[in-house]
Amino acid sequence: MTDRAVPNPIVRVAPYRARRSRWKEPSILPGFPLAMGITLTYLGLIVIVPLTMLMLRPWELGLDGVIGVLTDERVAAALKLSFGLSFLAALANAPLGLLIAWTLTRYRFPGRRLLDALVDLPFALPTAVAGIALTALYAPNGPLGIWAAKIGLKTAYSPLGIFIALVFIGLPFVVRSIQPVLEDLDHEVEEAAQTLGASDFQRVWRVVIPAITPAMISGLSLAFARAVGEYGSVIFIAGNLPMKTEIAPLLIVIKLEQFDYAAASAIGAAMLAVAFGSLIVLNVIQMRFARKGRV
Repeated sequence: MTDRAVPNPIVRVAPYRARRSRWKEPSILPGFPLAMGITLTYLGLIVIVPLTMLMLRPWELGLDGVIGVLTDERVAAALKLSFGLSFLAALANAPLGLLIAWTLTRYRFPGRRLLDALVDLPFALPTAVAGIALTALYAPNGPLGIWAAKIGLKTAYSPLGIFIALVFIGLPFVVRSIQPVLEDLDHEVEEAAQTLGASDFQRVWRVVIPAITPAMISGLSLAFARAVGEYGSVIFIAGNLPMKTEIAPLLIVIKLEQFDYAAASAIGAAMLAVAFGSLIVLNVIQMRFARKGRV
């Protein structure tokens, strides 16, 4: 008989039993039924019920009516403009947000706290005030609009003006998503890469970027979701020309003013479906990057 190690079945069963017992053990903090009940009630009344009504209301028009609303040239142009510029603005905020977050976390300079506070200004500023300020700044007779006109760029009352407004309101989401990750990133990892002969570019590309990619995707998702439904800061600088600079939220307001609630709900439901699908795709990408970072 040979001396072979006999596998201990208890070792194999132990993790399984631990996983099972984890759900049976009482929580240290009591009150789970009450907390879960309040959570479900809140989500049901504030989120699920309104969204359900939004998805049901358009069908008053019937299938042909809903398709007719969504395939209308004016509606299609507004949806294309809103989603297209929101996506481009979120992409533009990625390098800009990374640069600002890097500056705030890696350098110490006079006025750093003031600059850090200014990042949150689009959160606190009323959207209408932001729209008026951007319009005054980028109008053809504004301080920056004059210089843009000299090189042939029309900023205000054009898609470029909408893009600027969406970048403005989406930037804080990217900065605040990346900044905590950069602060918690272990500097010893970068120092080890430098010791092994990595250049500055290689340290950033191979060490920093993989670590912050999930946070950056999360920030882009938030910026995109905010930009799609933005109204107040856009209508002043957009010009609101049908088929050219008319955004989808404004078209919803126009339908409501015409008491065409079903058509307004159809446009809103389409925006909800596209935005929700986009967020799912971005979350899947984020999870894959996070899983690669743990491997």
